[in-house]
Amino acid sequence: MQLDSKVPGGPIQDKWDKHRFDLKLVNPANKRKYKVIVVGTGLGGGAAAASLAELGYNVLNFCIQDSPRRAHSIAAQGGINAAKNYQNDGDSIWRLFYDTVKGGDFRARESNVYRLAQVSTEIIDQCVAQGVPFAREYGGLLDNRSFGGAQVSRTFYARGQTGQQLLLGAYASLSRQIAAGKVKMFSRREMLDVVTVDERARGIVVRNLVTGEIEKYAADAVVLATGGYGNVFFLSTNAMASNVTATYRAYKKGACFANPCFTQIHPTCIPVHGDYQSKLTLMSESLRNDGRVWVPREPGDKRPPNEIPESERDYYLERKYPSFGNLVPRDVASRNAKEQCDQGKGVGETGYAVYLDFADAIERDGKAVIEKKYGNLFQMYEKITAQNPYEVPMMIYPAVHYTMGGLWVDYNLMSTVPGMYVLGEANFSDHGANRLGASALMQGLADGYFVIPYTIGDFLATAGTNDVTADHPAFTESEDAVKAQATKLLSINGKRTVDDFHKELGHIMWEYCGMARNAEGLRKAQGLIQKLRAEFWENVLVPGEEKDLNQSLERAGRVADFLEFGELMVIDALHREESCGGHFREEYQTEENEAKRDDENFCYVAAWEYKGDDEAPVLNKEPLEFENVKLTQRSYK
Repeated sequence: MQLDSKVPGGPIQDKWDKHRFDLKLVNPANKRKYKVIVVGTGLGGGAAAASLAELGYNVLNFCIQDSPRRAHSIAAQGGINAAKNYQNDGDSIWRLFYDTVKGGDFRARESNVYRLAQVSTEIIDQCVAQGVPFAREYGGLLDNRSFGGAQVSRTFYARGQTGQQLLLGAYASLSRQIAAGKVKMFSRREMLDVVTVDERARGIVVRNLVTGEIEKYAADAVVLATGGYGNVFFLSTNAMASNVTATYRAYKKGACFANPCFTQIHPTCIPVHGDYQSKLTLMSESLRNDGRVWVPREPGDKRPPNEIPESERDYYLERKYPSFGNLVPRDVASRNAKEQCDQGKGVGETGYAVYLDFADAIERDGKAVIEKKYGNLFQMYEKITAQNPYEVPMMIYPAVHYTMGGLWVDYNLMSTVPGMYVLGEANFSDHGANRLGASALMQGLADGYFVIPYTIGDFLATAGTNDVTADHPAFTESEDAVKAQATKLLSINGKRTVDDFHKELGHIMWEYCGMARNAEGLRKAQGLIQKLRAEFWENVLVPGEEKDLNQSLERAGRVADFLEFGELMVIDALHREESCGGHFREEYQTEENEAKRDDENFCYVAAWEYKGDDEAPVLNKEPLEFENVKLTQRSYK
């Protein structure tokens, strides 16, 4: 397969503006003739559905929850980046571009990252116009705070609820279009297949999660905005419904999956506290603005934190990275926390935690100021742990949070399946091997509000309207395959639950393809996953009926996909013989135990092509060229 990124020529500052002018347009009267399917109602999907409908397209929007307001974007806490330079501290579009490329350890496409930085300023204006209640300074300007990987304050925030407030802004615009009849909303639907006719995306097959009915929908283009695949690890900060099924089924229909091993471990999460948790809880990275990370200097020190004097504490991030301190990027902070715990300096009952201490900030600014900034986060922490973070330090430990890998897309956000676009966390395009904090919301809204409305028109103007309906044989074939899998799952009648298999898969993935990887462990993981997958299809227990509300059947389909996709992640991690960002191969590190890239051999996007259930995937490479940012060993010292 030949990967054509369709990146326009010319200086990077002019690429997007020139490209928009060169794109073919659909006139307003003709837009009413087109139908577009948008799968997902988070920031990427909700923004896209609202924007496309405002332009005049007829939109079918599919939501796995009962309401778009429950999309996982709501869980983002800390903020959204934009190069407004309100603080007058030296920020610019170019600096945001540079920080994002560097933060991703030089494994992202320059042109996409620059466009993201370029439209970031427009996102803030759009959201303010929608009524998003960003924090403001005394003078009335929007306030900013710092996030990891940057030395400027560019993160706009609404207390610790930024994702929720941005999602409500998009939802308000979406609701306007639902009321106008331009968006038809389908809630409690899960996409189970993409339908292609003549190698072009022509629609989708979904399961009605309330009735169990399989439904078919045709359109002129399909937009996937279905989030990431962090739940392959079982325990993650993702919502329980987050899954890989939509993107993985698209991969099996011809969409290349890019960099699947690039997963992000968030350093600031509430530690695991037992064997019966279903998910982990994120504590916003914004807390590292005022919280200081430390462990006891001596291994095995189990004294309560307030009894350990300053002289016996190791503020290891401030010691090792004086320029950035506690605001190093997530991959660096996570690896260092693991290193401290591996040395026996971890705190808490399990020893897998470090302290995040606000005592100095409270003494400096007063409790009221800290409460105004982070009050809801402190309240959430106390509710979960029964400890008051105003009086004792928080305990945190890294956890799976975000996935930088996703379906490969070109500059127009179109996958290798013509007519199928992929937005937000579901694509691979902007974050390289490590996402900087507060950039997920930026990408989702950039893709939905400011990129897809332009680029999808170019395809539709060229391809014309869809003369294929849901009665086409391709839809029937897809429907039959979906039903056959459900029937097979229900007929196995084994002895192990779906969650039991999922937990075991998650343990394998975390142990061998988590924060640290090596060739021996990855090979072992591949064998273990293959063995577990074979047992799943012989011994899983899925009770209930197919045509009914059946959450066990829902989860079984998702775990079946995870069991295949997990092996693809391991294959990708095994082939990439370097360390970069969140992909840390223990064999490839500097003398100071930092990630060591191999730019000569691995400066490319790894885009995997599906060849069949019993065939090895084929690797396609998109070379990454850095004309504007010099390739250097990343340093935050």
